[in-house]
Amino acid sequence: MDEESPSSRKSNEIEHKVYARVGLLGNPSDVYYGRTISFSLANFWATVKLQPSHHLIITPHPTHDLVQFSGLDHLVNRLQSEGYYGGVRLLMSICSSAIVCAALNCLLDFYKVRHLVKVEIRPDLILSAEKELGIIAGLQDRVAQVYGGLVYMDFNKDHMEKLGHGVYTPMDISLLPPLQLIYAENPSDSGKVHSTVRKRWLDGDEFIVSSMVEVADLALQGQTAILEKDYSKLADLMNRNFDLRRIMFGDDALGSLNIEMVEVARRVGAASKFTGSGGAVVVFCPDGPSQVKLLEDACKEAGFVIQPVKVVPSYLNEDDLITLSS
Repeated sequence: MDEESPSSRKSNEIEHKVYARVGLLGNPSDVYYGRTISFSLANFWATVKLQPSHHLIITPHPTHDLVQFSGLDHLVNRLQSEGYYGGVRLLMSICSSAIVCAALNCLLDFYKVRHLVKVEIRPDLILSAEKELGIIAGLQDRVAQVYGGLVYMDFNKDHMEKLGHGVYTPMDISLLPPLQLIYAENPSDSGKVHSTVRKRWLDGDEFIVSSMVEVADLALQGQTAILEKDYSKLADLMNRNFDLRRIMFGDDALGSLNIEMVEVARRVGAASKFTGSGGAVVVFCPDGPSQVKLLEDACKEAGFVIQPVKVVPSYLNEDDLITLSS
């Protein structure tokens, strides 16, 4: 068989981009049969390209999967800022987590089986790939990355056990108020104490169980607040979400830097909470542009990066919508 030419491989190339996500309300109740509201964040993304080849080759990213360095200092700095692992091991586990979703989209299109894999079960398929690596996570991220846009998610236990997925309801992204994203470029303390919340929940700890139910209820209330554009209520719900998380997990598990990102926003009167398990904070400034300016100044003084949140519209295509309705 003749080798396929580079130009031919290029023409048959499949590429998918999947964006990061922000947990707006309800996290981390997704791993406790709760409810969440999340949206896709256009500020950051992962891209995967797939092209025909006579061999299965996983090509390292030239920046994020470095195997060549200018010197020992370069290697050490890279490991301190981004850790030991890039995307290669995630791609191996899918043949995670925007990169796994993007890879899955490429594989669905390459093998022309998108219509056979229902949209609702794709998040669990992605999560299963990550579990191969021992990554402990919930479905929220994967649902947001499969659906795109703004999604209300109900992980009702009976529904999950019967059908293998939750109830996922897309919402109109134009209903969201302007939001801000805060993060640290070089996080040094993301929480170094292992949380016991999961074990306590499994053991039936009354406080943890009831608190997690309340966190899930915040998402339910948030869905109504967003639909009614009750942004004052939304701000209260965001703050309560973080406060409950802090009480349950404790400051040592959350990390001082993560907590400071929340506090720097609250000191100017803004509502704030983690976007996920830490590392970044989503902020709502109910008083508008003047409050955003105060927040920008406070972040600059504290050494944090702040960006306006850009929300990605839903990127389900026609084949996806067909599987969603079938």
